[in-house]
Amino acid sequence: MRREREPGSAAEEPAGSTGPEATPGTKQRDHGKSPSQRAPAIVLALVAGAVAGLSIWYLVRPAPLLVQGEVDATRIDIAARVDGRVGDIRVVRGENLAAGAVLIQIDNPETTAKLKQMLAAKLVAEAQLANVDAGTRPELIAVRKAAYEKTQANQVLAQKTYDRTYQLFQQGHSPQAQVDQMTDKLEESQRAVEQAKSAYDQAVNGYTREERQIAAANVQKAAADIESVQSIVDQMTIYAPVASQVYKRNVEPGEFVSPGAPLLSLIDLGDVWLHFDLREDLVRTVKVGDRFTVRVPALDERTITAEVKLIATKGEYASWRATRATGDFDLRTFEIRAYPVEEVPELRPGMSVYTDWRARR
Repeated sequence: MRREREPGSAAEEPAGSTGPEATPGTKQRDHGKSPSQRAPAIVLALVAGAVAGLSIWYLVRPAPLLVQGEVDATRIDIAARVDGRVGDIRVVRGENLAAGAVLIQIDNPETTAKLKQMLAAKLVAEAQLANVDAGTRPELIAVRKAAYEKTQANQVLAQKTYDRTYQLFQQGHSPQAQVDQMTDKLEESQRAVEQAKSAYDQAVNGYTREERQIAAANVQKAAADIESVQSIVDQMTIYAPVASQVYKRNVEPGEFVSPGAPLLSLIDLGDVWLHFDLREDLVRTVKVGDRFTVRVPALDERTITAEVKLIATKGEYASWRATRATGDFDLRTFEIRAYPVEEVPELRPGMSVYTDWRARR
């Protein structure tokens, strides 16, 4: 016979009550998760936030404006100033030269002979001037005096002969023709006396001031002729104008060259700068004296500080980009020269350099 439970007995416990049979998991769910279970969620949230922040930064930051330039240096093109054959070339390509070093010797025998001729002409002119300054030799004065006295004696004799002939003519003992002949001899002796006297006076007085001036002018002219030819001879030896390096050689020994023919090209590695061609909308942001840093790929991205020393006065045309969508006109470019603040011996002409123009500002 089934036994019925009385109300209020332990058998009639409410549903869902916790009894002795309750499991430990049920109690943990009531108090939440542990710290070790919450850590992965926190890390995941931080990573997601960092990715979102970086994405927003990359989207809003301005794109870099890379401006590329080139290392440049002073180039000196040596040309011939006289004609002749290339005799001796004393340099080779890539050789470092000191200022004043001999580069090339040009041979021109005609010019050398002309110089010797001018030197001889100067010696003659100087001798003539010395003769004028010394005056007339005493021996020459004595000779001129003797000749003058002789003509005087001849005149006296001619005068006496004429007088006797004329007396005979008046007495009727001499013809008219003989009188005329004696008259001619007398006049001839008088002219001889005048010439001899002039020569004697010239010997006594010496050279005139004008003759001295002429002799001095001849010496000066000879000296000027020598300088003219000497300048040509000097140009036959070609020297390095500055300390530099031989970049190119255009001639070989034995070649005939004329004035203006290129002989050598030198590079002055002591005058190195960075060359940039900037658009006109970028040039307005820079001025002489500004400094900025550039990178040199050939030197393992080495950073160099450069200072602007030159901004071109006038822009040059370059098809950078149209300033209008219709392409009405293009932006022009301006040459910028920036010199390294500190010496960089490794820099060579032709190396590329670049800089972020927006970061520079």
